[in-house]
Amino acid sequence: MIKILVVDDDLAINELIKVNLELAGYKVIQAFDGTKGFALCKQEMPSVAVLDVMMPEVDGFTVAQRIRQNELTKDIPIIMLTALSQINDKVNGFNIGVDDYLVKPFEMDELLVRIKALLKRSRQIPESAYTKELLTLGNVTLIPETYSVKIKDKQVKLTPIEFDIFNLLFQNHGTMVSSAKLLKDIWGYAPDDDIETIRVHIRHLRTKLDKIADGKKYIETIYGGGYKFNAD
Repeated sequence: MIKILVVDDDLAINELIKVNLELAGYKVIQAFDGTKGFALCKQEMPSVAVLDVMMPEVDGFTVAQRIRQNELTKDIPIIMLTALSQINDKVNGFNIGVDDYLVKPFEMDELLVRIKALLKRSRQIPESAYTKELLTLGNVTLIPETYSVKIKDKQVKLTPIEFDIFNLLFQNHGTMVSSAKLLKDIWGYAPDDDIETIRVHIRHLRTKLDKIADGKKYIETIYGGGYKFNAD
């Protein structure tokens, strides 16, 4: 059974999430503070961690950092829950390595959709990985088995989200991919104008590509529209 860790100091919300996730067929591990939450994360190795931001002593951001910095837990998908809606809070979470972000109050159906999207992403790699084929265009090669990109003789490893973003742009090379399509295809839902989510991940992706691209900018921003991959 798939295990979901829920860390929230609000007892009513924690219990409400637990009931709904169990009705959806998940096993739920509960923690009501950050310290216990991280300890249970290491002990139980859940498939997804759902973390509240505002908790006393050890907040959700700190728990997320500890999950990402620990060798055992670093790849566990994280959803942050918060009553705050400022963009800076989203950027902070994504910079830490959070996969998704949900602002309270939210519908339980929306949380379930996002959990399912993270589970799908963390368990599936592109179809080409099963045939051990590499995808090549010009000097750029995608290596799905390791979520890596190779440019000429240099290689960099991406996160699953970064790889999925790059792969979507790569498959549509020369054509703009809208922010709405990126959000729908990568995250599995289409939030209202949540383009900051895309901006943060594109920035991280560009930073990694810059290390191996010898000055060439492969990802072009189409302002007001989306992004485009430019081949050699």
